[in-house]
Amino acid sequence: MAVTTPPYASDALAGGTVDAVVIGGGASGLNGALILARSRRSVVVIDGGSPRNAPAEAVHGLIALDGTPPSEILRRGREQVRQYGGRVVFGEVVSAESAAPSADGDLRFTVTLADGRSVTARRILVATGLKDVLPEVPGLAEHWGHSVVHCPYCHGWEVRDEPIGILATGPASIGHALLFRQLTEDLTYFTHGTDLDEDNRARFAARGIRVIDTPVTEVLSGDDGALAGVRLADGQVVARRVLAVAPQMQARTHGLEGLGLPVQDLPTGRTFASGIDGTTEVPGVWVAGNVTDPVAQVGASAAAGALAGIDINKMLAIADTDAALQGIAEGSRQGAAA
Repeated sequence: MAVTTPPYASDALAGGTVDAVVIGGGASGLNGALILARSRRSVVVIDGGSPRNAPAEAVHGLIALDGTPPSEILRRGREQVRQYGGRVVFGEVVSAESAAPSADGDLRFTVTLADGRSVTARRILVATGLKDVLPEVPGLAEHWGHSVVHCPYCHGWEVRDEPIGILATGPASIGHALLFRQLTEDLTYFTHGTDLDEDNRARFAARGIRVIDTPVTEVLSGDDGALAGVRLADGQVVARRVLAVAPQMQARTHGLEGLGLPVQDLPTGRTFASGIDGTTEVPGVWVAGNVTDPVAQVGASAAAGALAGIDINKMLAIADTDAALQGIAEGSRQGAAA
């Protein structure tokens, strides 16, 4: 699921070579850019304008910003990056790849946008986030981010005490059910073709969680447009006001194939692999946020972006110093030759 937000005023794409290009304008990308801009690094954020949490009405579980609309957090983030000289460019990256190094051997990358514009960068931070792949059940997607939710910490308080259904997608849904049981006394678990062994059935029974094995064929809306329940394969309708679904989460990798970033397959989906502070096996490229950590909330994603930005700045400082030493050595050799 991807929702595109209204376009905003875009900065001009920088000419020449910039210190860093951040691909992705969500919490992780903007926070990484903020750290770099405040370190007096030239930084460009390329933002496609389709944040994962766009369907949600508010961000929750983030201290001091709980209840703030996602669009407002991003608006403030863009303003703050620009305040320190960073640029935020509205556009879609179609390719990113290594380029010939500089004369002193420093890394270079070329990032190209869908409209043909390109920018050269010394370092890259990939913060493209992920997309949620929902089960193909008619009516489900229409309620995504409202009455169809995935995270008990992001949405749980808002759906407390409602009749909630867990639409199982795999083993992770078992733990999902136990977490949502904390929020309601009326919880139904739809196995929907997934396995549920006797031990977990006993555990569910102990917590008063009803189990239905008949597959769900449709999600129903009421006259007010809100979610009203689900229809089963046998025609039975089970009234529910909320459905919790653990979707498969796939990193947004389009246009990034040329970087050769390693991927990892997790129980929740496929993401880019990363090390400490967002480092990757590809020199000069970092990753942060949901593109590498699918369960990170907004706060954790922003923190990951900050850590990556700090590490990028450190590596640029080392490269700057190496280049300065190389320049002094070359000057000394030329002086001796004269």
